[in-house]
Order: sequence, then C-alpha cells, then structure tokens
Amino acid sequence: MKSNKEYTVSVCCCLFILFLFLSELTGFIATEIVNELYVDDPDKDSGGKIEVNLNISLPNLHCELVGLDIQDEMGRHEVGHIDNSMKIPLNNGDGCRFEGHFSINKVPGNFHVSTHSATAQPQNPDMTHIIHKLSFGDKLQVQNVHGAFNALEGADKLSSNPLASHDYILKIVPTVYEDMSGKQRYSYQYTVANKEYVAYSHTGRIIPAIWFRYDLSPITVKYTERRQPLYRFITSICAIIGGTFTVAGILDSCIFTASEAWKKIQLGKMQ
Repeated sequence: MKSNKEYTVSVCCCLFILFLFLSELTGFIATEIVNELYVDDPDKDSGGKIEVNLNISLPNLHCELVGLDIQDEMGRHEVGHIDNSMKIPLNNGDGCRFEGHFSINKVPGNFHVSTHSATAQPQNPDMTHIIHKLSFGDKLQVQNVHGAFNALEGADKLSSNPLASHDYILKIVPTVYEDMSGKQRYSYQYTVANKEYVAYSHTGRIIPAIWFRYDLSPITVKYTERRQPLYRFITSICAIIGGTFTVAGILDSCIFTASEAWKKIQLGKMQ
C-alpha cells in the first residue's frame, strides 16, 4: 500500500509532466520568425524595378497644379507622370490628394511632387502637406514582423513654411519574407531623414517641391517562418518524462528514508 506522501509525489509529477508537455506542444505548433542578413538582390525577376505606392495630401494646392516627376542615374527624366495616378480635390477644390502607383529603377534617383508640369506656374505655391503612405514593393502584414515599411506614414508638414521645399532622404532596404510553404514575398523597408529649405530657380522665383531622394542598401533582410522539427519535439517529451520520473524517484526515496528514520526516533530505537 502506498502512503499518502507517495501519492502526493506521484500526482505532483504527473501535473508537472502535463504542464511541460503542454508548453512543448504549444512551442511545436507555433511558428517562429528567424531573420538573417545577406548581400544580394533578392528579387531578380523584377526586371530591375521597384513598385512604389504614394499617397499625399496638399490641402492648399489645386489639383491642376500638382504633378509627379521621376528621375534617376540611368537617365530617366519624366515630368508629369500620370499613369496609375489619381488626384482628389480637397477643401472645395483648394487642395488636392495625390495617389500614385508607379515603378522606379533599382538605381539612386528621386521622385518629387511639384508644380513643374503645370502649364502656368503659380505665384505662391503652398507645399504644406501630410503623407499618408509611402511604401515600396509588396505589402507585408505579418504579426511578428515589425519593420519600417511605411516609415513616413503620418508625416505632417502643415505648419511648415508654405514656400519651403522638403527633402526626404530614403535608404531603401530589400526585405524578403518566406512562409512555411516556401513562398517568398518581396518588400522594402526604409529609413528616412528630412530637411526643409527655400529653393530659388535661375530666374529668382521660388518653386518649392517635395523631394523623395532614394538609394538602395546592398544588405537584404530575410524573414523565414520555421516550426520546431518533430524529432526535437519527441526528444524533448522523452527527456521531460524520463527526467521527471528520475527526480520523483529520488524524492520518493528521500521521503521514505526520512519517514523510517522518524519512526525509529519515535520508537526510541535510534542508536
């Protein structure tokens, strides 16, 4: 017949094994995100292009004056880019919200929102603005990946000098996300620094603009979904069960020895 103390040890061991088993099972079922850095162009099938999404509001500039210009070190110089873009009037037509989806080459360059493409240049163009979105590549929405994929979201320059130009200097970092099935998605994070200044043309007029000057980092960040291998899970369970019963045996032996010694003391037989 087992004593109550032995039953207590057995029950505690079973509960402890159950707790560790559930912990290991949770870790086995859940996926983990492993990140690594390497030097390479991850998206070689893109044709040397990066997709850009831009959403910006200029509450004090008419839509007919707003334009997007793109230029880079490969010789591209496009004034008034209109493909896949939309202008939405704001403030009863006094302002404009510009939304554009376009591609840039994987070389240093810039794109800028300005009045350069307007037929007639305004006397006092107001470049105060709010940036709602600026992102590159595919949209990544993964719970455990927190990166600077839309670092300029919410940038508010409404209180700045209306005639000032704004330079946003971007360092674009290629990013790859690989899920459990091996499917890869390509996106880009970026860091940003900005400055504000008043620029004059060769005629002495002030023609402000909102510049996004970019360069690409040679370092690629890769996030990979992984799950604990089955053999490691089985090994951990065996180690938990074996280790727990070994410790339980030692405790049971100590309790039994101490109990026998206490009985001898009570009977006066302890020498």
